[in-house]
Amino acid sequence: MPEIPSAAIYRIFKKGGAERVAQDAISELTKYLEEYGILIVKQASDLADHAGRKTVMEDDVKLAIRNINGSNEFKRSA
Repeated sequence: MPEIPSAAIYRIFKKGGAERVAQDAISELTKYLEEYGILIVKQASDLADHAGRKTVMEDDVKLAIRNINGSNEFKRSA
């Protein structure tokens, strides 16, 4: 069972300019985002642990994303 609600994924499609979205497209993006999110969280948790902390901080997440994406870092829109 997905952790991210379909309605939230649908809104992402709409923000991206999609007029209509098939349910299987929503399901596929949901799976990808959850798998990618878990990968980021695992690495961020390892970074916090390496720093001697139990709490994952914003910088841990940013560094994990940078490490995973390499030089192709995703730039968030404002």
